Amino acid sequence: MIILDTSATLALAHGHEALHRLADNVARTPGDWLHIPALCLMRAEESDEGVGTRLLALPGIHIDPLGQAAAVTMGGMVRDGWGGSDTCQVIYVATPHLESGGMSIILTGREADYPPGFLAIDIDSPGMLGFR
Repeated sequence: MIILDTSATLALAHGHEALHRLADNVARTPGDWLHIPALCLMRAEESDEGVGTRLLALPGIHIDPLGQAAAVTMGGMVRDGWGGSDTCQVIYVATPHLESGGMSIILTGREADYPPGFLAIDIDSPGMLGFR
C-alpha cells in the first residue's frame, strides 16, 4: 500500500511530477490505490483552499476514513508524542492490519516525522519510485 502524508498530498495537488506519474500509473492498475488518510486531506485543505476538491477528482485516490478504533488508538499516539493527528493517522494506516497485509510505503516531504520500522520515502529523493 502506498500512503501519501499531508506534505505529499499537498505536493500532488500542486503538480509534483513524480507523484503525478505515480497517480497516473495507479489509476491504470485495477485494484490499486494511492491512500490518503482523511486527516491528511483535511490538513491539506486547511492550508490551501480547493486542494481537497482537486485531489478527489483524481482517479485512483482512496481516502482512508477515521474509524472508532483508529481514533482511540491515534489519540493515545498523539498524547504519547508520536506527532500530530495527521501524522499519527499515517502511522496507523501504515501499520499492517488484516485488511492491508504487509509493509506500506509512506511518501512524504518530512521523512524525520516517522519512527524507525516504517518505510518513509522523501518525495524529492533522487530516483523516488524510479523517477529522476
